Amino acid sequence: MAARHRNRSFLVVPLLAVTAIAACGPSLAADPNLLRVRVIEARRTVVPEDVVLSGDIQAQAQVNVSFRTNGKVAKRQVEVGDHVEADQVLAELEPLTQRANLDNARAALSSSEAQLTQAKLTFERQKQLLGGGYTTRSSYDNAEQELRSAQAAVESAKAALGTANEQFSFTELRAGVAGIVTTRTFEVGQVVQAGQTVLAVAQDGARDAVFNVFEALTARPPSDHTVDITLQADPSVKAVGRVREISPTVDASTGTVRVKIGLASTPPAMGLGAVVVGRAQFAREEAVVLPWSALYRYGNEPAVWIHDRDKGTVSVRPVVIARYGPNIIVLKSGVEPGESVVVAGIQFLRPGQAVAAIDLGQPTFQGAAAPAARQ
Repeated sequence: MAARHRNRSFLVVPLLAVTAIAACGPSLAADPNLLRVRVIEARRTVVPEDVVLSGDIQAQAQVNVSFRTNGKVAKRQVEVGDHVEADQVLAELEPLTQRANLDNARAALSSSEAQLTQAKLTFERQKQLLGGGYTTRSSYDNAEQELRSAQAAVESAKAALGTANEQFSFTELRAGVAGIVTTRTFEVGQVVQAGQTVLAVAQDGARDAVFNVFEALTARPPSDHTVDITLQADPSVKAVGRVREISPTVDASTGTVRVKIGLASTPPAMGLGAVVVGRAQFAREEAVVLPWSALYRYGNEPAVWIHDRDKGTVSVRPVVIARYGPNIIVLKSGVEPGESVVVAGIQFLRPGQAVAAIDLGQPTFQGAAAPAARQ
């Protein structure tokens, strides 16, 4: 009885092996020498509508501050990170030339005013003499002309003094707006030119959460244009913003587009440069989703390998990719639902090659929702 039981056990093992080989598919059982590949059935899948991005807080308006005259820097009173007021003096130039011009203008005004006083007295004297018949009309007219010339000289001297005062004020650097100093490009003793940017000030007021996103996302913005913003260091600090600006160009180095989200109100903890996380609800979209392992390069274009179930062969097919995910690719076109796509073993394939396919069915990929229901 024991020997008969052992013989029966030996017969069960080969039977199980044959059953396992047959379960792998007819091609695998028929010719074990064929290249084995793994395939899945393409199905339309609901692409996840939640998008999470990381960015930082920036000011909506930034002012580049520069001196309005040439000179040598004598004082610097601010550092990067300091908060400044609109009329606060941030730096000063050595005002030697401007002070000399101001003194000359004041002296010229004093001289003009003295000449005006003398011209007034002369005119009044000629006026009285003319009334008594003791002077000529010509002398009276000359006195009147001198008075008017003296008055014009005083007005001109006052204008020159105003210009000199303005030029003297140019030696003091003021931002003109209240904000935070973000950059500084000068030192005491440095000679600067008029119009040369020496400070950058992030203006107080509205703030932006700035993100660098892939171009495909900009073509499908959030349905309500709102984005939830969370401080990375403290998730309890939250804000809500709306898409305010999308850059018209793509960054050549990163291949991303800069998107600015205007914040309705900025919590104090979200200071300039703070790292934030943005979450947006995008419109639901159905597309064929494949794992990264299915992607193949063919003629410098993205492609996938399609398995013909009837012939048992594979062929390469170019595809158009809508966007990339962490573990998946979302196809715009190239693969139809129901087709069999190779997801493992593509590096050994050639067009028309017969293969032994192991069907994985409809796996669920991380980063995609469940497959869409058949209509």
